[in-house]
Amino acid sequence: MACGSPDEATRIADVLLDARLAACVQIVGPIESRYWWQGAREQATEWVCLVKTQTALVDDIVATVRAHHSYATPEVIATPIVAGDAAYLAWLAAETSTGRGRQL
Repeated sequence: MACGSPDEATRIADVLLDARLAACVQIVGPIESRYWWQGAREQATEWVCLVKTQTALVDDIVATVRAHHSYATPEVIATPIVAGDAAYLAWLAAETSTGRGRQL
């Protein structure tokens, strides 16, 4: 997810963490984004939030981001975890609201 300010990125990260929808949110930026929006080429300085979570929580994350984001169409995409350190994956599962042995 990309945010228009570090404050917005921090606020949304805190909402996701407090709701246990994410085990970790990394905020990266500033970055420069160039994109098409409503037929015009745009550019913006943004901060990217990398949300570490489980597949089962993606719909809840999308709804939460939409409710708290300033963009009309916030970027929320999911990249599957295909492998990883077993201890890290167990921590991720334990720290999110579906946790307790659910598959990532």
